[in-house]
Amino acid sequence: MPQIKKLLIANRGEIALRIIRSAREMGIRTVAIYSEADRQALHVQAADEAVCVGPPPSSESYLKADTIIKICKELGVDAIHPGYGFLSENAGFAKKVEAAGLIFVGPSAHAIEVMGSKLAAKAAVSQYDIPLVPGTAHALTDVAEGQRKAQEIGYPVLIKASAGGGGKGMRVVDSPEGFEEGMQRAISEATSAFGDGSVFLEKFITSPRHIEIQVLGDHHGNIVYLFERECSVQRRHQKVVEEAPSAILTPEIRKAMGEAAVAVARACGYYGAGTVEFIVDEQLKFYFLEMNTRLQVEHPVTEMITGIDLVKEQLHIAEGKPLTFSQEELQINGHALELRVYAEDPANNFLPDIGTLQTYKRPQGPGIRVDDGFQQGMQIPIYYDPMIAKLVSWGKDREEARMRMLRAIKEYQITGIATTLPFGRFVLEHEAFISGQFDTKFVERYFTPEALQQEGSAEEEKLAAALAVYLHAQRKSSSPAGSSAATPSSDSKWRRRSKL
Repeated sequence: MPQIKKLLIANRGEIALRIIRSAREMGIRTVAIYSEADRQALHVQAADEAVCVGPPPSSESYLKADTIIKICKELGVDAIHPGYGFLSENAGFAKKVEAAGLIFVGPSAHAIEVMGSKLAAKAAVSQYDIPLVPGTAHALTDVAEGQRKAQEIGYPVLIKASAGGGGKGMRVVDSPEGFEEGMQRAISEATSAFGDGSVFLEKFITSPRHIEIQVLGDHHGNIVYLFERECSVQRRHQKVVEEAPSAILTPEIRKAMGEAAVAVARACGYYGAGTVEFIVDEQLKFYFLEMNTRLQVEHPVTEMITGIDLVKEQLHIAEGKPLTFSQEELQINGHALELRVYAEDPANNFLPDIGTLQTYKRPQGPGIRVDDGFQQGMQIPIYYDPMIAKLVSWGKDREEARMRMLRAIKEYQITGIATTLPFGRFVLEHEAFISGQFDTKFVERYFTPEALQQEGSAEEEKLAAALAVYLHAQRKSSSPAGSSAATPSSDSKWRRRSKL
């Protein structure tokens, strides 16, 4: 059975730092890679060794597979953890790692290939009793054929890139009149983003919730599910607020979704950590969406409610060890929320706001976790995803987790750039979120930049009022002797109170 003694993390930022910490607790030495833009990054400082892999652009640094493998050979590395993003779902990279005699901390290249194509994934799971959204079973490039299929499925339909992700190459079409333009735009986006213009059609679920199931599988055929994460609060089809468990699932539906997720994993011989994503409609009927063959950004909420370190489990599985727990031993403990803190301006259509972290002070206290890769004075590089941190709260129930998150948002001090912290507060204070009655259209339905401006105005009014009171007190204390406002007794009372 192989043993990992030295691990290279083929990633950057908070996830690289997160992996380094778990590896260190296991006695595994770590190697960080970094671009010239990340020379001072925290993951570089935290690792036992660090190597520069090239200029700032990802294509010239973090995506240079051959360079990364060469470094592993030179430094006597046993395994590579790809994190998420970059090379994490690149089947070609996984093959190269294994061909070089190294351990890839992730699933097989076959599983990555099958689940990397949404159509191939649907074909793989079709032999199992897994609900699928009505749609086409093959890729489309012909508009006329697409129009015929859309009529059969029934409008509204969703046009999706077969090789897509992150909302790219995706269009909702409500009627036949808009189909041709929608399909052509989807094909164009897919070609530009993925080099593959093939698309497919699905029936569009009008009030969908995005709920995903975390799975773990080993090399011995054992697969378990670690319950669900609710990921319906999104902007531009990308998640912003996540929680575990979902506020709407019954134990029966949770079990059915978990077993379906395990079946999806079995369909491609899965091992390692993975996530099976589902769309859930208003009647709580669920449909398989896709599988992410890597660790998810939102994995901390699952760790918080299960007490299981998913990175350590990934490393144990990569060493060939069997899972040390069964499905029956897993249980949900409390509730967890995650807010992705992006360097984005929510009052300006969530546009990136790159700059220097002039002030950066993390929140602390019971039930709060911050996964980040920055410190005060550092710059947010323009070359990569603008996420600063993942702010996570845990409570004995959903309401305690929500109130702790609100407290943490208030304590989190970031100046120099705009962030999604005010948006997070807006979400957590909104009645739709509090009641649990929301879907993936939360932002579209409830959020406007004016909401943050009004909130900001209210805060400014409070500050102005406090300043007026302070200035008035100052004027009174500096008034001429004999004035009733500046008597020794009143001054002494103020001093006594200020010391309480």
